[in-house]
Amino acid sequence: MEEQILRSETRQFKAIFPNTLNANETLFGGQAMKWMDEVAYITATRFTRQKMFTVNTENIYFLKTVHPNSIVEIVGKIEKAGAVKLRVKVEIYAEEMYGQNREKVVESVFVFAALDDNMKPKRIDYSNIK
Repeated sequence: MEEQILRSETRQFKAIFPNTLNANETLFGGQAMKWMDEVAYITATRFTRQKMFTVNTENIYFLKTVHPNSIVEIVGKIEKAGAVKLRVKVEIYAEEMYGQNREKVVESVFVFAALDDNMKPKRIDYSNIK
């Protein structure tokens, strides 16, 4: 299972453009949450290769503001694989577009469950995971 956890790690990069900023000229928190949920979903799906859905999120911590002229990396990793729920830790790192500074700016855990063919929750099938 450890090998599948490593293979399912997901990374996306985004440039911080004006359409992602809030009234304070920093990254809009809702945009960051959308990116995180997308990466968490992809991570969960890559890990289980099953239909997954977000059950909840746990304490989204906005650690630092993200400014224009930044590049962010959104990283999703399986934190815990249970019989019914899957926990995906998601972190966002920001780096200066024209510099070397990089730091963690947002983190959270997203909890997922599997769906059956009728779009109803079901136990996660780990029989195909090595």
